[in-house]
Amino acid sequence: MTTSRCIGILGSGQLGRMLAIAAAQLGIDTHIYAPDAAASPAASVASRWTEAAYDDLAALNDFVASVDVVTSEFENVPAEVMQQISAHCPASPGEAALRTAQHRVAEKTLAVRLGIGTPRFWPVTSATGLDGALTELGGDGILKTCRLGYDGKGQRRVASGDDASAIFDSFGSDDAILEEKIDFVFEISCLVARAPDGSIAHFPVSQNTHENGILARTVAPATIPSSLAEKAQQATAALADEVGLFGVLAVEFFVTSDDRLLFNEMAPRPHNSFHWTIEGCASSQFTQLARVLAGLGFGDTSAYGRWQMDNLLGQHMQQVPDLLASNGVHLHLYGKPGAHTNRKMGHATRQLPES
Repeated sequence: MTTSRCIGILGSGQLGRMLAIAAAQLGIDTHIYAPDAAASPAASVASRWTEAAYDDLAALNDFVASVDVVTSEFENVPAEVMQQISAHCPASPGEAALRTAQHRVAEKTLAVRLGIGTPRFWPVTSATGLDGALTELGGDGILKTCRLGYDGKGQRRVASGDDASAIFDSFGSDDAILEEKIDFVFEISCLVARAPDGSIAHFPVSQNTHENGILARTVAPATIPSSLAEKAQQATAALADEVGLFGVLAVEFFVTSDDRLLFNEMAPRPHNSFHWTIEGCASSQFTQLARVLAGLGFGDTSAYGRWQMDNLLGQHMQQVPDLLASNGVHLHLYGKPGAHTNRKMGHATRQLPES
């Protein structure tokens, strides 16, 4: 693959913003395409931007003609759009990766087929189906929408014996998944970069803490046995290979008290739990993605010690003055208007002392 001069980015949020910054540091232009591109976090730092719907074929064709490669900063771009783009230029993460990550049943079914452990799960498309699944569950579970759910949205805790009809009628989706509730010790996430020739590069494993379904803190590299880290990375690489990934793939796993790994979900894009790599690795997740997209080869993903990343949500913005005054804190604000509760506004990273 020849070096790309301009990377097209579908989506206009903070992941696109940080990718555009990393690309600029490599001398690569970026072009943002999104329905809400104007005055967005990504467009404010990119070389160009286009505001148009994802199904606006004329605008999409003009966009594709202006770039050398296209990637998506979130997994809910219609897979058909990725297929259309791939007919004209290299497209990341690829249609198969995007389509799989867009549906919870599809990604868990893939994990099972590859021999990767998952929580027990049941597809749910009707009240009758939910009733049968709750009976088989025999305990506590979580009902989730199969599409568009993130940061705890589109989820409801349920249990065997609950009124399936009432739950299904109020849930608001007939495309859902029931998962058994896992009593896990903590969650880890892996990130792998994969080039068109199938070569891969892993980042160190991250260890995550969530609050109200939203990532609150990541510490990395995770303090877990090397055998467990290697098993998680092998599973991540297998998933990346199976979907023909071009770009980066993040995979979250539950870790149980007996050191079992259970697949939670995957995202074929940069991931919140690897923002620490901006300061903490020789090549950040965004630099790595830009390099892969531009055909520049992998960068070094070695970690410079251990790091902690804290998300800054809307309700945390009063902390910004203290963070700015704190030595050793790297503050990243995403340039979003309106600091709403639970809205991701930025993150702060700091190096941890050696233990």
